[in-house]
Amino acid sequence: MKQQLIQLEINNQLYEIPVTPRDLLVDVIRKKVGITGTKKGCGEGDCGACTVLMDGAPVLSCLTLAITCQGRKIITIEGLADEQGALHPIQQSFLDHGAVQCGFCTPGMILTTKALLDKNPHPDQTSIKRGIAGNICRCTGYKKIVEAIGAAADRIATREVK
Repeated sequence: MKQQLIQLEINNQLYEIPVTPRDLLVDVIRKKVGITGTKKGCGEGDCGACTVLMDGAPVLSCLTLAITCQGRKIITIEGLADEQGALHPIQQSFLDHGAVQCGFCTPGMILTTKALLDKNPHPDQTSIKRGIAGNICRCTGYKKIVEAIGAAADRIATREVK
């Protein structure tokens, strides 16, 4: 199949990558760019492990053709840390609250949370549960995840006030 050179902005870095019309964004990110935090879970868009942010919105990279991402801004879990490598408040909150177990769902869960908190900086528990409904964690009962998201919202709000 014929390849086409496209430009992808991933984590604020521009990449020129040859892709075929069938290449999925998850595979391009992991195999061609070498950024492996994005996980390939079910491959059918059911689990949310492959979630990345595209122009600030969560997308399932296992269902997204890379060729359609030309000119879009993509953020993976690696793109949340600041320039000095300090974790984003959401990442830190997940660690602080034990909201990670095996960690497979964590990147997608955190990126979905980022999009949720960008839209709704002060979500209640119902909004949090609704916001992460497309992400499956097979290790936890979600209690610690919901707590971590609430704490992250508080942490971000406090940081913005200062």
